[in-house]
Amino acid sequence: MDINVRSRKNDVTPAMRDYAAKRLKKFDKMLGGVDEVTVLHDVVKDTHSVEVTIFVDGVVLRSEVTGADMYSCVDGAVDKLERQVRKHKTRLEKRFRKEAQRASLQEIEALPNDNKLVKTKHFDRKPLTVDEAIMSMELLGHSFFAFVNSETNEINIVYKRRDEDYGLLQPED
Repeated sequence: MDINVRSRKNDVTPAMRDYAAKRLKKFDKMLGGVDEVTVLHDVVKDTHSVEVTIFVDGVVLRSEVTGADMYSCVDGAVDKLERQVRKHKTRLEKRFRKEAQRASLQEIEALPNDNKLVKTKHFDRKPLTVDEAIMSMELLGHSFFAFVNSETNEINIVYKRRDEDYGLLQPED
């Protein structure tokens, strides 16, 4: 990581350079492969201004802070950049997550679908009671039976459970 510390009107002291480098070193770990960091210091009357720009993978993160001294301005700029980095990483994670979901959906859709509708059956619309439907299901030897319930006039399904009892599926009101 290349850290450039410059000042518009004053000379950059080694203490200023070391402090900025120490505070900005963590961005190399956070972002992984920071190309360049530029710190620009300016003084107008008694107000210090620090502008920090980070170049990483085609993305430019920038913050500018004014204050009473250079060190507090660097601290403020680093805090702003940390928030920007977290926001940037969150956006990247969301994008990668969406792309991964999209890719997995495309893979699933690309799989051959061997399930085909091979037969259609029709059933009598004559209303039956639940007991009559169970008897018809047993006579046919099926594990389920669709019928029109004579009590509710709605389509219901009776089915044989694993414990050899029967179940009834009714539409919810």
